[in-house]
Amino acid sequence: MKRLFDFLIALCAILTLLPVIVIVAVLIRFKLGSPILFTQDRPGLNDKIFKMMKFRTMLDGKDKQGNLLPDDERMTPFGAFLRSTSLDELPGLFNVLKGDMSLVGPRPLLVQYLPLYSAEQARRHNVRPGITGWAQVNGRNAISWEQKFKLDVWYVDNQSLLLDFKILLLTVKKVFVREGISADGHVTIEPFKGSNND
Repeated sequence: MKRLFDFLIALCAILTLLPVIVIVAVLIRFKLGSPILFTQDRPGLNDKIFKMMKFRTMLDGKDKQGNLLPDDERMTPFGAFLRSTSLDELPGLFNVLKGDMSLVGPRPLLVQYLPLYSAEQARRHNVRPGITGWAQVNGRNAISWEQKFKLDVWYVDNQSLLLDFKILLLTVKKVFVREGISADGHVTIEPFKGSNND
């Protein structure tokens, strides 16, 4: 039932928001250049790696050695707007259609974090990752990694269609209020360094 719910809602959302998706894509092309989409390997259900899609929000600025500049130096006001409104997440709806992601679930994090999780934290991969999740509507990037993982595991143990519907409604509210977009001193949140160094 959850997979059917995800597929139908994602399909309806894509069809309804198609004009918005096209407009955002055109604006990114003119303001940030190509590529329009940002794709990155992320671990999904049972640690299976997939290509997560988002709209690009940063420039490709590099230093003299050819290394990318820090995130805060590559972020533009337009990119910050896309993130604060969650418009950068719209391509994730196609990940939901493919079955790589769910509408609701723990957010897919970086592959390099996999060996850093405790056994309890790793349980967040017992379900498909989501575009939004219980941690996102309870603090997003303004809470600690430890809090975030506890909320993710709570969702794994308590998931239901009714809870998913509640999280989706709370997500809409959070998008309008624009809370918890970034941690203090970071464009999003500081990197996860492992349970013992949280």
